[in-house]
Amino acid sequence: MPSLSAEGATPDPTTAPTPAAAPAPTRMPLAVYILGLSVFALGTSEFMLSGLLQPIAEDMNVSIPRAGLLISAFAIGMVVGAPLLAAATLRLPRKTTLIALITVFGLGQIAGALAPNYAVLFASRIISALACAGFWAVGAAVAIAMVPVSSRARAMAVMIGGLSIANVLGVPAGAFLGEHLGWRSAFWAVAAASAIALVGVLTRIPRIPLPETKPRLKREVAIYRDRQVLLQVAIVALAAGGVFCAFSYLAPLLTDVAGLDESWVSGVLALFGIGAVIGTAIGGRFADAHLFGVLLTGITASTVFLVALAFLASSPVAAIVLAFLLGVSAFYTAPALNARMFNVAGAAPTLAGATTTAAFNLGNTGGPWLGGTVIDAGLGFASPAWAGAAMTAVALGATALAVKLHKSPSRVVTSGGVRERKAVSSR
Repeated sequence: MPSLSAEGATPDPTTAPTPAAAPAPTRMPLAVYILGLSVFALGTSEFMLSGLLQPIAEDMNVSIPRAGLLISAFAIGMVVGAPLLAAATLRLPRKTTLIALITVFGLGQIAGALAPNYAVLFASRIISALACAGFWAVGAAVAIAMVPVSSRARAMAVMIGGLSIANVLGVPAGAFLGEHLGWRSAFWAVAAASAIALVGVLTRIPRIPLPETKPRLKREVAIYRDRQVLLQVAIVALAAGGVFCAFSYLAPLLTDVAGLDESWVSGVLALFGIGAVIGTAIGGRFADAHLFGVLLTGITASTVFLVALAFLASSPVAAIVLAFLLGVSAFYTAPALNARMFNVAGAAPTLAGATTTAAFNLGNTGGPWLGGTVIDAGLGFASPAWAGAAMTAVALGATALAVKLHKSPSRVVTSGGVRERKAVSSR
C-alpha cells in the first residue's frame, strides 16, 4: 500500500501558514494520468500473486506457504527500497529516474515470466519491488511538481487511483490469465503494461527542475527519535499486515475451505478491489475531520471481519461477502494511516512518505509470513484469518495508545531540533 511521496509531504500544521482563500481547481495534466497508469502496472504486480499461488506452487514444486513468500519478497523490496531510493535519487533528474525505474520494473516482470526455478522467480520479485518503491517516491514528487499546491491531493488521488483500479481489474485479470493461460501469462501482461507506461513517461512526462538545495537528511532522520512516529509505523504495519495475512491466502481458502470452484477466485478478488475503491472514497472523505475516529472504527471493523471469516470460512456466501467487507475496511483506514504519519513526521519531508510506504510493506511482509507459518503448522487455510485478527487487534490497542499520547503534551522532533507539542483533543 503507497503513500504520498517525501517531496509531497503535508507541512507541519503547527507552522504552516493558512491560505487566505483556496484557488480555483486547475485541470490535471495528462502526465499525472500517465503516472496513474504506471501505478496500475505496479499495483497489479504487487498484489496479483494472491490469485496465482496455487499454479505457481504446482509449477515450481513448492508448497503454497512457500509460494506465499514471493508476496513477502516483493514487500521486503518495498520496505528497503522506499526510504533508500527516496534519499538516493533526490539529486538525479526526475524524468531520467522514472524511465530507468519503470524499465527495470518491466525487465523484472519478464525475468519472472521466464524464471526456470523458484530462486530466480524470488529474485525477480525483489528487483521489481525495488524499482516499484523508487518509482512511487519519484513519481509522486513529479506529480506534485506539475500542479499547484491547491491541487496536490487531487494529483495524488490519481496515482493512488491506479492502485485501486489494479485491485479491481488488474489482480482479477491476473488470476483469470493464470487459470486459462498459465501463471506466466500474468507476468507477461504486466510487462506489456509496463512497456505502455514507459512510452507514456518518455513522451508525456516533462523534465522537472531539480531543487536548488539538497535536503539535510541527517536532520530529517531525527524524526525516528519521536515515539509517535515509531508507534505509527507499528500501527500501519500491523493494520495492513493483519488484512494481508488473510488476503494472501484467500484463493486456497475459497477453493479448499469454502468449496468454490477456481473460476470464482478472480471474481472474489475483483469484489475485494471494489470494496477497496469504496473504502478509499469513504475514508478519504472523513479522515481529515475525524482521523482517529476513522482509524479506530476501520481497524475494529477489519478485526471483526477477520474473526467472522475464520468462523464462517466453510460458507461460500459468507466468505465472498467478508472478502468484499475486508476490502472496504482495509482501504477505509488507508487515508487516515497516511495522514497520521505526515502529522507526526511532517518535519521530515524527505522521509515521511517513504516511511509510510515502508511501514505498509513491512506489514505486507509479516502478514503473509505469519499466514504461511500457521498453515505449515497444520491449522488449515482458515487459520491466517485468525492470525490476521490478532495483528489488527494489536494495531487497535496501539491506536488507542496513540490517542492517549495525542491528548497529552509531548516532545516532537523538527528539522531544527526538539520543540513542545501542545495537548490537543483527538478528532
